[in-house]
Amino acid sequence: MSLSSHVEELKKKHRALSEQVEEAQRAPGSSDQEIAELKKQKLRLKEEIERLEERA
Repeated sequence: MSLSSHVEELKKKHRALSEQVEEAQRAPGSSDQEIAELKKQKLRLKEEIERLEERA
């Protein structure tokens, strides 16, 4: 897998996590802990994307 396709895949996952966070925030049964974990995953992906894009 090339670097650019890997970055694109990570961006897709980041967008999917954004949608999950938004859905969780609207759902009454979602816990703050669940939302916080999704946000942490999203941040890790963002940092990884930025790191890889710096190398490209």
